[in-house]
This record gives sequence, C-alpha cells and structure tokens, in this order.
Amino acid sequence: MLVRTALGAAMPLAGTGCAVAVAMLARIADARGGDPFDAASLTEDYELGLRIAELGGRGSFVRVTAADGGTVAVRAYFPMRFGASARQKARWMTGIALAGWDRTGWARSWAVGDHWMRMRDRRAPLAMLVLAAAYAGGVAWVVSLAGHGWWGGDALPAVPGWLLIANGALLVWRLLMRATATGAAYGWRQGLLSLPRFVVGNIIALAAARRALTMYLRMLAGEALRWDKTRHVFPDLADESLVAPPLAKAA
Repeated sequence: MLVRTALGAAMPLAGTGCAVAVAMLARIADARGGDPFDAASLTEDYELGLRIAELGGRGSFVRVTAADGGTVAVRAYFPMRFGASARQKARWMTGIALAGWDRTGWARSWAVGDHWMRMRDRRAPLAMLVLAAAYAGGVAWVVSLAGHGWWGGDALPAVPGWLLIANGALLVWRLLMRATATGAAYGWRQGLLSLPRFVVGNIIALAAARRALTMYLRMLAGEALRWDKTRHVFPDLADESLVAPPLAKAA
C-alpha cells in the first residue's frame, strides 16, 4: 500500500477499513444512477478504489495512532473454519484476478505504476500454480532424500547454493516484515503466530484457487453471480446477533 501511494497508483479499498470523500462518492453515484456500489461486482470495494483514480481522485494508505499509542486497525477475525476461509479467499480471487480483470481492464496508457500494480493484483492464478508446484516439489524432494538414505542408490543432484541462499533470504525478509507489521498492530504474540499462519494461508489459497476458477468458468457460461458472504467474528461484540450470517447470495 505504501508503494502504491508513492507511485500514485490507484488504491484498492477494503470495505472494513476505508473512508471515501462524500463529494467523490456522490460523483460515482451520479454516474451509476444513484448507487455508488456495483451489485454486479464480487469485490466492489476494490473496484471502487480504481474508479476513484479514474475520476482523478487520490488514494492514500493512512496509519493512525490511538490515544493509548496503539495503531488503529481492523479487529475482525478472518473466518476460523477452512471452508469459510476458502470461500472468502475465492471470492476475492475471482473478483480481482479473473472477473475483475474483465470488468476493470487496465489503467491509462502511460500510467506505468498503475499498470504494474494491477498486474501484481492479478498474479494470483499464476502464483497458485507456482505455489502448488513448489509444495509438491518439496514433498517429492523429502521423499526422494529419504529413499536414497534408506535404500541407497545414486546421489541426489546438487542444488546451486546461491539459489537456496537467495530464496531463503527473501523468505526470511518477507516473514520478518509480516511478523513486525502484525506485532505492531496486534501485539508480539500475534506477530509470532503470523509465521505458522503463513503456511496455513498458502493452503487456504490453493483450495480457493480451484474454487475461484470454477466460479469464473460458471460465470462465463452465464450462471448468475454468487456472492458468498462469510461469517466474521468481532472480539469486542458480545451480542452474536450483530454478526453477519454465514452465507448470503445475490444475483
């Protein structure tokens, strides 16, 4: 988000943690017959941010400090059940990387930063193929290593040391940034827990990729839009009746 702001690229919004100027919201509503939000979009908040940029508006990633010195951040938990998490992730993936690509296209011709960021947003399907191959390759490597160790045979081919070092360094850097950012907002325990959640998140993303592709192909075949609303849990709400239902569909 900080890089997007620096590049002047469109800032995708997250419905749980964004604010839009009233005048800009009115302009978008006027262009859509009175409704600023598009019911035909699976990720209307993301597309709203792109629309603001198209109209000449500016988006910024803002960090706000509370009176007690903590960072103001969204406190809603991601769904705890695997199926609900995969549905949520699949909707984002379909709405941004697949159907969203069809709907929003690309930015202005010379908006290089915006083009780069939209391409990054839409890398998910390709990234999932690479991720699946990486996990499968890792398992196969361990099995092969164990087989050679137990039953003998030819030695395994050597992997270039510089490749392992480079990939390892990039992974450590990414995990460090993840833990630091999480810890700054939610405390050091959650910062440490973000490390194993990295693997859990990858597994959820792999399951979501298959579901997202299926949803997209059905949409291309003419099936009505299915908008999966998953259940969110808010730690400060004692009344469960205030929490959204597990699933909502709209056509």
